[in-house]
Amino acid sequence: MDELIKTFHIDWKLLIAQVVNFAIVVFALYKFAYKPLLKTMNERTGKIEKGLKDAELSQEQLAQAEEVKKKEILKAKKQAREIIEDATEQAGQNEEKIIANAKAQAAKVVEDAKKQIQAEKEKMLAEVKKEVGQLVVLATEKVLDRKVDGADEQSIDDAVRDL
Repeated sequence: MDELIKTFHIDWKLLIAQVVNFAIVVFALYKFAYKPLLKTMNERTGKIEKGLKDAELSQEQLAQAEEVKKKEILKAKKQAREIIEDATEQAGQNEEKIIANAKAQAAKVVEDAKKQIQAEKEKMLAEVKKEVGQLVVLATEKVLDRKVDGADEQSIDDAVRDL
């Protein structure tokens, strides 16, 4: 071994000093560079993992929100369809009621008009009979050249009513 040491010109003092210096440099690098760097890398890795988890969670929540939105839209469309159907049905019922009421009112107006026309007709016939009776009495007075008394007038009225 001595030969080996002389061949490579190894100085034990320098070798030990270099080993000590190397240990000091390794310790200093470990303490001041590697540990903080490792800590920073671990923090970044944690943040990235948290960000990825948050992104996945956000994607899941977004998918759930989209599903809820679709369900709500379908529900709203169904409700709108039901409301329209109900309104259409109610409008049809109202239309039938309105038509029935209009027909009833029209029938009532026609019936009232018929009654009024009948009453007017009877009134006019009564007036015409009275007028005809008076004209017959006058014509009879002129033809007979005498005044018609109550009994004659009664006979004439009866005859006119029978017409």
